[in-house]
Amino acid sequence: MAIKQVSVFVENKKGKLVEVIEKLAKANINIQAMSIADSKDFGILRLIVSDNDKAVALLEEDTIVKTTDVIAVKMDDIEGALYKVLQTLDKADINVDYSYAFTVHKELDAYVVFRVDNIADAEKILADNGFTLLNNI
Repeated sequence: MAIKQVSVFVENKKGKLVEVIEKLAKANINIQAMSIADSKDFGILRLIVSDNDKAVALLEEDTIVKTTDVIAVKMDDIEGALYKVLQTLDKADINVDYSYAFTVHKELDAYVVFRVDNIADAEKILADNGFTLLNNI
């Protein structure tokens, strides 16, 4: 069954991503999965959110927003699980345009990976503010 993904074109400048995320947070929209593909001037922020219609209406006021049907496949969190899914699609001659992943635990923990310009400073500021950092994935 297809699910809706919100794609947002975000200018590749300091503060632009946080503006988008702030709007969603203030509207009580939960981000369930996220991916960012960047270029020099713009990035494509792909989101699975708790309220697709509300997110689209909110974000299209200031930026280009597109809704796309995608599928989410549950798989075991073990070695080779992704290969099995991709092999199945390949055998059926189905092309994958892009992909991103997320995990959900019984405790409903969510994890996000960031690329930042100063890792040491980012780690310190997050730890100082009570966030738990993963040592490895």
